[in-house]
Amino acid sequence: MVLYNIGIRVYHLGILIASLFDRKARLWIAGRKNLFVQLHSAIGPSDQIIWFHCSSLGEFEQGRPVIEKIREVAPEKKILLTFYSPSGYEIRKDFQGVDYIFYLPLDTRNNAQRFIRIVKPEMVYFIKYEYWYHFLKELEKNQTHIYLISAIFRKDQIFFKWYGKWFRRMLKSFNHLFVQDDDSKQNLAHIGITNVTVSGDTRFDRVFSIAGKSKQYPGIEAFTSGMKSLIMGSTWPGDEELLIRYINENSLPLKFIIAPHEVHESNIRRIENRIEKRTIRYSNLENSDPETADVLVIDTIGILSSVYQYGTVAYIGGGFGKGIHNILEAATFGLPVIFGPHFSRFKEAHDLIHLGAAFSVSNYDELHQNLTPLITRKNILQLASDKARNYVVLNKGVTDKIIAGTL
Repeated sequence: MVLYNIGIRVYHLGILIASLFDRKARLWIAGRKNLFVQLHSAIGPSDQIIWFHCSSLGEFEQGRPVIEKIREVAPEKKILLTFYSPSGYEIRKDFQGVDYIFYLPLDTRNNAQRFIRIVKPEMVYFIKYEYWYHFLKELEKNQTHIYLISAIFRKDQIFFKWYGKWFRRMLKSFNHLFVQDDDSKQNLAHIGITNVTVSGDTRFDRVFSIAGKSKQYPGIEAFTSGMKSLIMGSTWPGDEELLIRYINENSLPLKFIIAPHEVHESNIRRIENRIEKRTIRYSNLENSDPETADVLVIDTIGILSSVYQYGTVAYIGGGFGKGIHNILEAATFGLPVIFGPHFSRFKEAHDLIHLGAAFSVSNYDELHQNLTPLITRKNILQLASDKARNYVVLNKGVTDKIIAGTL
């Protein structure tokens, strides 16, 4: 524990130094300023708090179906949502589905004690990968019910190493763990953790719900004008090296919609300058003639999950970096998905590849070989499309399993 506490302090110092020149680090520091004063002012002494904690935006989307279900079945409860990362907090700080939204304080014993003394949660849901020693131990001391949901455990994680005994102790703090697959349950059983249910991934419920009530965008519909289209979601430069070449060399009757992960002006301009086809921005749709353009650049955030409804095939970014972004948002609309080579940590990617509804590519030739048949051969497209859509339908219902096991 001594090494853990030293590591936390060193990490904090590193963020303080980084905040001198990095915007996200500055937000991390500023968001925690006067945090306990704000908590004490906001939370009433009689509030019955259910606390959800997620690291960032992706984990929030996994927790959201459970949040919404609890709001529905237990409206008398107050819901507290905390984030660790600015990339989650800054985007969802105005989310209306909960009562309170804050950053999680740094994981020190004093911070954990103060936080829990103010909040006094009745139960806590940690999402996927969140394990904070002092918070877990203080919650355990207070006999608070603690649940881990949408979790996934792989043999290469520290819990299963010979030196992972101290980290395994954190897992014993949870009253119950809801995991995504049988492998996770078996891995946990090997280290003596048996209070486990294979419930699946709540993202299936989330994306299925999005597809059922997706917002309509007439301008985007006018852009596609009944033609087939490739939606390129959450792309990074490594993805764009392949995709922009495909756009520039394409001779098929195909529209392109690209939604880069970073939408700041310099990145949008960089992408536009490299594309040789007629390109328009989403922000300029009303002032242009979208039917005549070949490429639409999404220069805003928050609409990608609905944009997939206008696609034929999707390319999901991140696979040439740390890992792919959400492929289920596209699959729920029946779009076959293509992504880069770094997908090993994502069960849904393996599943969809096995079904023939997803394809991993490592270079331009592989992109061309996998994408072109989906565009040109109706039977291949239809088969992959049906498998993608059915995969989501068959795996939804996770939220109800979690609610039944916790409330």
